[in-house]
Amino acid sequence: MPLKAIWANSTAFSRLLLTLGMVLIGLVVFTFIGLLAAAFIYQVDPIQLQEELNNFSNPRTISILKLIQTFSAIGAFIFPALLIAFLVDQHPMRYLSLNKSINFFSGVMIMVALICALPLINFLGELNSRMTLPSFLAGIEDWMKDSEAKTAELINRFLDMKTMADLLFNVFMIALLPAIGEELLFRGIIQRILSDWSKNIHIGIWTSAILFSALHLQFYGFLPRMMLGGLLGYLLVWSGSLWLPILAHFVNNASAVVFTYLFKENLIALDADKIGTENNYLLVLISVALTGSLIWLVYKKEQAVKKKLSMQ
Repeated sequence: MPLKAIWANSTAFSRLLLTLGMVLIGLVVFTFIGLLAAAFIYQVDPIQLQEELNNFSNPRTISILKLIQTFSAIGAFIFPALLIAFLVDQHPMRYLSLNKSINFFSGVMIMVALICALPLINFLGELNSRMTLPSFLAGIEDWMKDSEAKTAELINRFLDMKTMADLLFNVFMIALLPAIGEELLFRGIIQRILSDWSKNIHIGIWTSAILFSALHLQFYGFLPRMMLGGLLGYLLVWSGSLWLPILAHFVNNASAVVFTYLFKENLIALDADKIGTENNYLLVLISVALTGSLIWLVYKKEQAVKKKLSMQ
C-alpha cells in the first residue's frame, strides 16, 4: 500500500496531532542517534557521557553538545516536516511551498531589512528582559530566570569561536540548519495547518509565531522572536515561496553569529547585541522606519509579481 498522500483527506486537527507526534518521535530518535554518534566519535562510555554533558567548562563537552544539537534539530524539524508533507500531499515540495524561487529584489531587500532591524530587535529584547511576574508566581519566575541563565551560558559557550572552522560550523548549526528546519516545520507545516483550521491566515501566522517563539524556551527573548516569526509568516504568504522566510531566518541568525565572532576577535569595536539598547530611542525609531519601509517594498514587489502572473 503506497504511503504517499495517505493522509490527504485528514482534518487540520488530525494533521496537527500527527505533526506533534512526529516531532516528538523525531526528537527522541535523532537525539539518541546523536548520543550514540558522540559516544562512538569521542570514545566515551554512554554513562560517562551523560555526566560529562553537564560540564560546560569542558571544550569537548561543547563539541559533543553541538553534535547532539545538530542531530536533534534534524529530528525535531526537518524529518517531521518532510514526512508530513509526503503523507498529506501528492506533491510534497509544492505543499511546503518549496517549488517557487525567490524574487531577487525581495531577497535583497529582506536581507537589508533584517540588518536594519537589529536595533529594534535588541530594544524589544531589552523590554522583554524587564518582564516581572506577580508575587504569587515568584516560583515560576525564579525557574524562568534559572532556565534563561543556563541557556545563555550554553549559547555563550557555543559562540566561543577560536578558529574559522568554529565560525563556519556555528553558521551551519545556528543559522543554516534552524533556518531550513524551523521554517519547514513552523511556516511550511504548522502555519498552513492552523490557517486551514481557523480559516484565517492571520490567526495561522501569529499562532505559529507564538509557538515558534515558545519552543525556544527563552522567556526573556520571547517578544522579538515572536515578531520575527510573524514577519517570516507574512513573507511566505506574500511570496508564496518558503525560500524567502528561509533566507530571512538564515540572515537573522548568521548575522548574530558573524557579528559575535568579529567582536570577540576585535575585528569590530561595536557589540551588535548592544545596538539599540541603553535607551537609544532615536536609533530605534530610525530602525523602525527603515525596516518598515523595506518590508513594505517587499510586500509591494510581491503583489506586483502576483498581479503580473495572474495576467499571463
